[in-house]
Amino acid sequence: MDFYIYDTSLRDGSQSEDVQLSTPDKIKIALRLDEFGVQCIEGGWPGANPVDNEFFEEIKKYSLKNTKIAAFGSTHHANYKAEDDPTMRALVAAQVPVITIFGKSSEKHALDALRVSPERNLEIIHDSVAFLKQHAETVFFDAEHFFDGYKANKEYALAVLKNAYKAGADTLVLCDSNGGTLPSEVTEIVQILKKELPQAKFGIHAHNDCELAVANSIAALQAGAIHVQGTMNGVGERCGNANLCSIIPVIELKLGKSCLPDKAMLNNLTATSAYVYEVMNMKPFARQAFVGKSAFAHKGGVHVSAINRDSTLYEHIMPEQVGNSQRVLITELAGRSNIVSLARRFGFHLDKDEPVVKGLFHELKTKASLGYDYAAAEASMELLLLRKLAQRGVRDFFNLKSLRVLETKNANGSPMAEATVAVEVEGIVEHTAATGKGPVNAMDIALRKALSSFYPRIAELSLRDFKVRVLTIGQEKKENEEIDLFSNTQQDLVKKSGGTASVVRVLIESADQNGAWVTVGVSYDIIEASWQALADSVTYKLYRDEWRDHNKK
Repeated sequence: MDFYIYDTSLRDGSQSEDVQLSTPDKIKIALRLDEFGVQCIEGGWPGANPVDNEFFEEIKKYSLKNTKIAAFGSTHHANYKAEDDPTMRALVAAQVPVITIFGKSSEKHALDALRVSPERNLEIIHDSVAFLKQHAETVFFDAEHFFDGYKANKEYALAVLKNAYKAGADTLVLCDSNGGTLPSEVTEIVQILKKELPQAKFGIHAHNDCELAVANSIAALQAGAIHVQGTMNGVGERCGNANLCSIIPVIELKLGKSCLPDKAMLNNLTATSAYVYEVMNMKPFARQAFVGKSAFAHKGGVHVSAINRDSTLYEHIMPEQVGNSQRVLITELAGRSNIVSLARRFGFHLDKDEPVVKGLFHELKTKASLGYDYAAAEASMELLLLRKLAQRGVRDFFNLKSLRVLETKNANGSPMAEATVAVEVEGIVEHTAATGKGPVNAMDIALRKALSSFYPRIAELSLRDFKVRVLTIGQEKKENEEIDLFSNTQQDLVKKSGGTASVVRVLIESADQNGAWVTVGVSYDIIEASWQALADSVTYKLYRDEWRDHNKK
């Protein structure tokens, strides 16, 4: 392989303010990254906390195919010799093939942070690396604050690298610790270092404070570095680290170099990104390059018309190369080409001048003017299209006969909602009632109870998220407020909506073991809008299950 991928999601990534990883979480991510093909995974700092200690013990129970585990730590304390230092001992005790230590490459940091002389700092770096080389297969030296230190005192920063290299460091990793370096500076400095230390191997560890971590990483690789450190999805302290979900495909697809054991592994990038988001309990960033939901989404009619002829006109790679997929959005900006493209995705080959396309286009335009957002609610869009074409198993799985929602209080005086639902399924009427935390929760529980005897697999359905927007008539695009349906009563919603001059749009995100989807409802009445979105959600689940079962036969 041309470049070495070093993942620090479990250590540097866990320093993100919204990430808390348990030992099982770290094991799950490590195994998934090994399967994806990452060469090295930094597991944590031995001795720093119980989770990291447990990880290094637990990971030994697994046979890793593609990756090596690294332990991370600092150079030894100035008051100790390397062999007596607790950090050094903990790193050795982790019994991993790779050890990474960071040391101060900035004279200012040596004086102000470590409070040692610049000369003593050089001794500490040399002795730390030399000691660890006796106990580990590979030692990486992370030159902390290197670029800032180099720009302030290049002779000293260079002396730091030379001391680490003489002590046996396998790779000298240049850290843009404050994230303030420009790509042009990275290129120039790496090229100079290659001349100063022609036998040394260089790496890059960039932070994203100026939104340049990926650019700086690629600049370093193009200038001669062979090792790149980063995190999945760019998670990390402050603004995050260099995003490996961008760096890896840039290396493989743009630079024409290799960093994965098998190029086919790149097809798993989007799924791996999503998995890490899930384990870290983070919401995926839709506009993330390569792997985001919106990375290959097309909204404007001109764009869609072009990609229907040749996808490369508006896509820099084939989405499938990174495991993503093209999406065509249906909005008020959409043309008939969007509908034709969407229908093609479901197996229907239509012409944009066909009456059904013109009719659907008019209907969509009308609904968009009323506040329906089909760009966000693709499941509702799919149901609308398939119903219009009278195809592919979309039917009335149930018909609503009556619905009533009351707001009351429980025995403790806390607000609660009660929903009574009557639905008809194949001529049989089922009448149920349920209480819940808010009207949507109550309707959801009642509807499930009513349908469970007819469709047992509805138990697999879970509602992940509710969003409500208040839309002023004639100003639908001015979405001024998001409301929590679980904590607001209907009277509160009416007050917030500006009275009778407003409508509300409800988006419901649902999921089962096969994926997630979003549905929409719009009405002057919050209950009616919620019911529309909820009914579409359940219908979509039942339709997908029937279609999947049919295709298995």
